[in-house]
Amino acid sequence: MPLLDHFRSDWSQRRPWHSFHHAWATYIASDLNRRLPPGYFADPSAQFGIEIDVGAYEDDGDGNARAEWTPPAPTMTMPIALVTDVVEIAIRSRRSGPELIGAIELVSPSNKDRPASRDAFVFKCASLLQKAVGLIVVDVVTERSGDLHGDLLRRLNESASPPASAPLWAASYRPWQEDKQTSLEIWHNSLALGAPLPTLPFWLKDGPCVPLDLEATYMHTCRELRLLAAVNGPVNG
Repeated sequence: MPLLDHFRSDWSQRRPWHSFHHAWATYIASDLNRRLPPGYFADPSAQFGIEIDVGAYEDDGDGNARAEWTPPAPTMTMPIALVTDVVEIAIRSRRSGPELIGAIELVSPSNKDRPASRDAFVFKCASLLQKAVGLIVVDVVTERSGDLHGDLLRRLNESASPPASAPLWAASYRPWQEDKQTSLEIWHNSLALGAPLPTLPFWLKDGPCVPLDLEATYMHTCRELRLLAAVNGPVNG
């Protein structure tokens, strides 16, 4: 199944990328739940945007009057970036909790739309790796640029000089420790429109390594959402 452009093609306007990402995360989690040994489970999560609303309404009844309270001015105000779009498959172990032992992040356009957003996404990924959580990142966003892979490696090691990543890519990261030496092993794959997707090793913290078959889950998602018909048009006869 060739990788499609879910962002800039004509048919993508009729089939929004976020519906595909949501479904892909679900089918990836389903596939992993068939592969994981007892005591482990995959849990998909997709959040697009952040909305925080607090409504205050006037009561026309005769309830008890309450004195108004005005908070003091803040001592400091500063801009921050939030990871507003999250498409993630979390792997957890029931042995102690459950405990997060692995995560798969599907990059969204908002993760790459400006430097602050890219930095927030990289910070999240770095935080997972520094807790020894196995991580896979998949970037198939064609409408925006940004070397998230290189930024992540430089965040973890300021002296790192990684080669420029391909515009589309998928990578598996394995943090591990031998004696007192901690290291990060990386399996990086360049992706291309029209080409198949790889199978990546998914290293779980203190657990097994399971294959993540991106091609099989991608094909299944496209079939279930009838994307081939949307791309190629209806077949007559």
